Amino acid sequence: MKSIITISREFGSGGHSIGMRVAEKLGYHFYGRELVEKVAEISGFSTEFIKESGEYASAKSSLLFSLATAGQYETSGMSMHDRLYLIQTKVIEDIAGEGNCVIVGRCADYILRDYADCLHIFVYADMESRAKRIVARYGEQDRPAKKRLEDKDQKRRVYYKNYTGRSWGEPHNYDLCLDSGKLGIETCAELIVAACK
Repeated sequence: MKSIITISREFGSGGHSIGMRVAEKLGYHFYGRELVEKVAEISGFSTEFIKESGEYASAKSSLLFSLATAGQYETSGMSMHDRLYLIQTKVIEDIAGEGNCVIVGRCADYILRDYADCLHIFVYADMESRAKRIVARYGEQDRPAKKRLEDKDQKRRVYYKNYTGRSWGEPHNYDLCLDSGKLGIETCAELIVAACK
């Protein structure tokens, strides 16, 4: 039985909720916001900053441009984004070392790619399902739901590419890809638990 599960997900696909259900079913520790809090404690950055900067990059330019403009945060020649990524990496490796855990996002699939005891999942869904989910969860905003989804996914795509050199959402990077729009949250969770066993 796999003791570490990583879940990467499109924004609004319910990956976080699926991860929570999987952790509950297996009796595993769940790391979503908890991971952010651990990184905040070590880094000194606020949890809000980590939530936005620890998984996203500017959709309008490459992350390298963002890093080049973040000079005021540099310490020992390392940008704040690079420093944050290294801290996140260490926290994820430490969590994985304890085993029996579900980790959502933060390039965990890449960071733990050489761990034999891992099951890597990618959750996606059609635009309509995701739009309904984010409106139900976060409410209506000035920008249309579709635009919000596209922007968040693009930021994740750029961030992931910059730090891993791989394409985000590429099936070959994962052990299992699930369409939560068709399958539903509960079925996705059950399939992951079955695959884990």
